[in-house]
Amino acid sequence: MKAMVLCAGLGTRLRPLTERWPKPALPLLGQPLLRYHLAVLKAAGVTAVGINTHHLPDTMEAVAREECARAGLPLHVVREPVIQGTGGGIRGLRDFLSDGDFLVFNGDILYPVDLRPVVAMHQASGALATMVLQPMPEGEKYAAVELDGAGQVQRIAGHGPGGEGLTPWHFTGVHVMSPRVFDFMTAEGPEDINREVYVRAMSAGQVVRGVRVDGYWSDLGTPSRYLATVRDVLAGQVRLEWLGAASPLAGTVRGPGTSWAHPEADVRAARVEGPAFFERGVSLAEGVVVGAGVSLGAEVKVGAGARLSRAAVFERTEIAPGETLEEVLAWKQHRIPAPLTGR
Repeated sequence: MKAMVLCAGLGTRLRPLTERWPKPALPLLGQPLLRYHLAVLKAAGVTAVGINTHHLPDTMEAVAREECARAGLPLHVVREPVIQGTGGGIRGLRDFLSDGDFLVFNGDILYPVDLRPVVAMHQASGALATMVLQPMPEGEKYAAVELDGAGQVQRIAGHGPGGEGLTPWHFTGVHVMSPRVFDFMTAEGPEDINREVYVRAMSAGQVVRGVRVDGYWSDLGTPSRYLATVRDVLAGQVRLEWLGAASPLAGTVRGPGTSWAHPEADVRAARVEGPAFFERGVSLAEGVVVGAGVSLGAEVKVGAGARLSRAAVFERTEIAPGETLEEVLAWKQHRIPAPLTGR
């Protein structure tokens, strides 16, 4: 089985971080986000992966090639000079994906779950596509996918055949598709897989199904959601077994307080409460205090007396002596507010 990871998005809400990394290449607890996607897909039986690129295409392709080589997965890349949306992006890999059912995975989520039952259910159903769903997250305003009593999708973001007694669900960004889906795509130009392609197919009598798969899910598209995901992983709220050797905690040792540290991190001079994560080459000076929900990337240097709580610091960033970081993402000179309330 093949899979596609959607990697062409601009990541505007995460600037300036996404001026350096496309979202799927963004480091999360020391590793590119794409590494976690590949682990989930490989565990589901995927044997080859395709991506589309647009924003920072050379960076995205380089990270994807390195991560796919690490996972032992052949990689197929299509560049989009003009961004094509989710439907157009999938259409761009038609030649690669058309030899059987395939998985599509949004590039900016963390969702470590077992997808094998979804694949089996989809293949047994004969549906055009199967959307992986969860209950709507509390306090969020994502567009709803509405199912009838038989588990068939009848409306997406207000579009589609509709009907009575429909139940709203949240779309995780993961779906399984039959190659028949290409018959309902336009020949060229941007389009949305959910609001346009699926709606077109349902109106023609095709079946799109929805299946609930419980597990931790996060959209890392904003600073607050990114930082909340760091906090949740470190607090033990994310089951990491489906990531296997790609788990962010693999290869670390238990450090002071509640922390995980790369063997080459030097945190001995600090007071660490945690939970916290320290990558290779991290150096904490005398009098540093590290509280809860802190992630420090490779070669981060923290000056004497600095205080960090609920913060993620990206690689090769220096924190000044006495500086306080709280509910913030830090990269080089940038300090990006990431409030964890009302996110």
